[in-house]
Amino acid sequence: MSFIPAEHRFYGWQKPRALTRSTFLYIDPLSPLLGSELRFTEVEFKPRLFFFDLDIWETALKLKAQLQNSCRSQKAYVDALGIALAHELTRMNEDTPSLALDARGGLPHWQQKKLTQYIEGHLAEEVSLLSLARLVQLSPFHFCRAFKESFGMPPHRYLTSRRIERAKTLLAERKLSVTEIGFDVGFSETSSFTAAFRKYTGETPTNYRRSLA
Repeated sequence: MSFIPAEHRFYGWQKPRALTRSTFLYIDPLSPLLGSELRFTEVEFKPRLFFFDLDIWETALKLKAQLQNSCRSQKAYVDALGIALAHELTRMNEDTPSLALDARGGLPHWQQKKLTQYIEGHLAEEVSLLSLARLVQLSPFHFCRAFKESFGMPPHRYLTSRRIERAKTLLAERKLSVTEIGFDVGFSETSSFTAAFRKYTGETPTNYRRSLA
């Protein structure tokens, strides 16, 4: 999703692998539906490019479905969804820093820091691409692109590399067995840990530990 406030412009081009489908929703800040309590016209909205917010996404999908239905009996529901969407946009604008990608297409520094801290704290757990994308409120597609631009590698490879670096530290401490270390850094089987470690270092965990003696 992208959110372009009034007096801002967004343009670009792409070569999609499949036919792109887009939905554009326009919110009239002067609409009487927004009322005086929200003060929508006074909010200084920040642009949001290629972000993901579950609440906004679900509200927008409901609104789109209703707009495609010409039944007038649903007008009150359509109005309610429009008001809810305005509230969600205001909430996002107040609660989060700018979510726009930097000029190079990568992630802003605060997003990079948030991701690295999260990954370091969850090396022993299953970390999905979707969970990382939601952490910085980007769609999975644009998250992968921006992550690679910022870190020089895809998210999965970065996660594995951090696990291997953590494993090196644990192997050097000699307090845990190779199997225990594999579990501690997120590998469910010793064989998969050994294979990943060898791929990144050129030797098995056991041989690496022996080389430190």
